[in-house]
Amino acid sequence: MLALVADQEYRALKERIGRQFAAIPVGQNIRLAKRTSNLFRARSAAAVPGLDVRDFSGVLCINEEAGTADVLGMTTYEQLVAATIPLGFMPLCVPQLRTITLGGAVTGMGIEAASFRNGAPHESVLEMDILTGTGQILTVTGNADDPHRDLFYGFPNSYGSLGYALRIKIELEPIKPFVHLRHLRFDDSEALAAAIDTITKAGELDGNPVDFIDGTVFSPNEHYLTLGEMVNALPAGAFTSDYTSQEIYYQSIPQKNEDYLTILDYLWRWDTDWFWCSRAFGAQVPAIRKLWPKSKLRSDVYWKLIALDQKYDIAARVNSFRGKPQRESVVQDIEVPISHLPAFLEFFHNRVGISPIWICPMKQRDAKVRWPLYEFDPDTMYVNVGFWSSVAISEGLTPADGVINRMIEDEVTRLGGRKSLYSTTFYDKKTFWSIYGGSTYFALKDRYDPQGRLLGLYEKVVEQR
Repeated sequence: MLALVADQEYRALKERIGRQFAAIPVGQNIRLAKRTSNLFRARSAAAVPGLDVRDFSGVLCINEEAGTADVLGMTTYEQLVAATIPLGFMPLCVPQLRTITLGGAVTGMGIEAASFRNGAPHESVLEMDILTGTGQILTVTGNADDPHRDLFYGFPNSYGSLGYALRIKIELEPIKPFVHLRHLRFDDSEALAAAIDTITKAGELDGNPVDFIDGTVFSPNEHYLTLGEMVNALPAGAFTSDYTSQEIYYQSIPQKNEDYLTILDYLWRWDTDWFWCSRAFGAQVPAIRKLWPKSKLRSDVYWKLIALDQKYDIAARVNSFRGKPQRESVVQDIEVPISHLPAFLEFFHNRVGISPIWICPMKQRDAKVRWPLYEFDPDTMYVNVGFWSSVAISEGLTPADGVINRMIEDEVTRLGGRKSLYSTTFYDKKTFWSIYGGSTYFALKDRYDPQGRLLGLYEKVVEQR
């Protein structure tokens, strides 16, 4: 059993944050004071200092025999994986970006290539300590006799509007040191969807187990599924690729039928170039990339550049100076039932036009459980579709109108899907609450934040307060 942060240190941290909470006047909304974020929506400036949670970072305990980890809420997946991999374990779902925190992935929505079999990060949570809007720190589980099990199941997708996770106990799974990748090409989305359906149901292809599945859509006629299998050793003559420096992972997908990565490099294969978004900063230009420090080829570095652009409106000023049309940011992840994936991709190619596109199948891990704020049909395989860029808009419109994003929201709703709330959202209240928990959310809010010390979910994600 590995212990890195002492129990007495955690107790002291809880006492300190309790004092901070009590010092914020009633009537002032409580927020976290964080230096980094993986959210892509603006918010109004805070009137009072936020809760300092920087020290809620680290691993309390890894129990190898039980296959569990006790982790502080602000621990990044990069930190957690660094502790678990040497012991032969990883979390059941590791989101793609290194600096996503466990608390963020659980109160928001995370997904990755193991989600077709393991679901989202919150589905492997066993226990949490949550600081609620009353100032209490409650230990919650999903146990039938837990008086606060409603908060345990209602916490995912609440985005800090019901409380903050200070400690999270999660399940781990055994790993092997390498991942064998196979890139399968499909010329049309119907064949792609059929292959996803077949492979996820079987858990294998041609007799080889499939541990991970995601995909990349380069155009309406070029789709790839990437299947990953954990293996103990490399075949004779094989070697692992390195996409942490000069080589770029997504560019290798059309070029290679198969590939090998270490398990660590597999988990962060998308982070080096923030999928493909590093091209916006020139980081994929060979001459620039050679000069770009390897340690700065990371998603959190690009995110800081994005934050500077948002703060000073740099790109919009440049476009205006050049006489180019304004552009609307379209940074979203959505999920639709697999049967509707071809229809959504057709709509997206015709009406939006961003490429590449990331896809990732996901299914609820336990069909008997209900997660009311982000509810899926537990018997249905869904496909996450991620797209992160901007689109030129017509003269007379402004990015704040959200014309493209509203159109996407309408289509996702029409197809029986939903979208993650980490970015801009435009739903009216009636539509929003019909999708994201409605009466269940209000009951939780009344019980765990009766004075409204924490901003509500709609106020956060739609009104950007």
